Amino acid sequence: MIKTFAFVFSLSLVVAGLALPHRPGLAAKADPVLEVLSLKEASLAFEQDAKLSIAHQAERPMIPASTMKVLTALAAIQRWGLDHRFATDTFTADGWLWVQGGDPFLVSEELERLVAGIKGAGLREVKGIGLDDGRFSPALRIDGRSTSDNPYDAPVTALALNFNTLALTKEGGKVSSAEAQTPLTPLGRELAARLGSGKHRINLKDRATALRYFGEVLAAKLAGTGIKVGDEVRIGQVPADARRLYRHENSRNLREVLVPMLEYSNNFIANYLFVLLGGKDGARGLDMVSAQQAARRWVDGTFGWRDYRIEDGAGLSRANRLSARQLLAVIKAFAPYRDLLPAQEGVARAKTGTLTGVSTYAGFVRRQGVWEPFSLMINESVPYNLRLEVAETLARAPDISRYCRGSKC
Repeated sequence: MIKTFAFVFSLSLVVAGLALPHRPGLAAKADPVLEVLSLKEASLAFEQDAKLSIAHQAERPMIPASTMKVLTALAAIQRWGLDHRFATDTFTADGWLWVQGGDPFLVSEELERLVAGIKGAGLREVKGIGLDDGRFSPALRIDGRSTSDNPYDAPVTALALNFNTLALTKEGGKVSSAEAQTPLTPLGRELAARLGSGKHRINLKDRATALRYFGEVLAAKLAGTGIKVGDEVRIGQVPADARRLYRHENSRNLREVLVPMLEYSNNFIANYLFVLLGGKDGARGLDMVSAQQAARRWVDGTFGWRDYRIEDGAGLSRANRLSARQLLAVIKAFAPYRDLLPAQEGVARAKTGTLTGVSTYAGFVRRQGVWEPFSLMINESVPYNLRLEVAETLARAPDISRYCRGSKC
């Protein structure tokens, strides 16, 4: 895994872990499943041998947190297929280089490949750089996204570099890029002024800052290949008379995008895909309303649910609602792609979800040599590892029927 997204994702995981407070004095009981069944704000659904074996409050709508990413991944797979590659288009018009966004995984190393393609197409000099991020609405707003510096809260723009985050090192007043593959730009120096010493990964806050960063890094990469670049950067739509110069398809296919999205719970990728799913390929002005409407159409046609709510594709919004039975249906539909889910060594392949007071987990446990689907949703503060212990218990308990008593199933 390349350095750019390895650092972003690992930091995101640290923050995700800190987001869930532990209730003082609460520790997992000897049997974690019984602990969950005793909670008022918890639901659990588990199938064994294609039969529902545990269904505790399984019809109750709950906050799914980042298990929503499995739903988004499934919709993306059905829309594009695992071999799909997202693309960035470049054009020339009146001596200007125009770049049009459409790739959620454009990192510095991939930008270098794009620049190599531009030079290979014969470009030697440009008056300036034009940036077209019009695939997404400039007014795009995501419920649940906060104003922190955390990479988890990066803005989602159609034209974005490094998931709209910036890595810096500051030591003794000296500022440098924290990534060898990413040049330090004037914006980086400006943002470093408010940071303390150490290594930092911060998000770019808003569309204007994100596009400025993209333009600065692109200009530096172009200049590094010997292409002469003017100082001006424009933001707008590619001119109607522009000539297509080069179309760059990402070296990673959708499978290779979804694996780190799920493993490191990358909100930027998930909501980028969610917005893209809101319109036809090449559509412009996509926003959360179009994405939510498309999600409802897809869910209604795929699952036929009632009493659910989808606000975003990453699980940031606390207004999202799924029941454990609905989430179990998503997991069952995801069975052909089980290997895309993060592994809990020797026990499960499953996706966690974490918000303050929310702990969820959904996927497959390996029980008696068979992968069985489960979904766990807890909407109250519990120890972080309780969900992992539940999965281990579902995998190894000698008798699942002991959990199915009275109103608990």
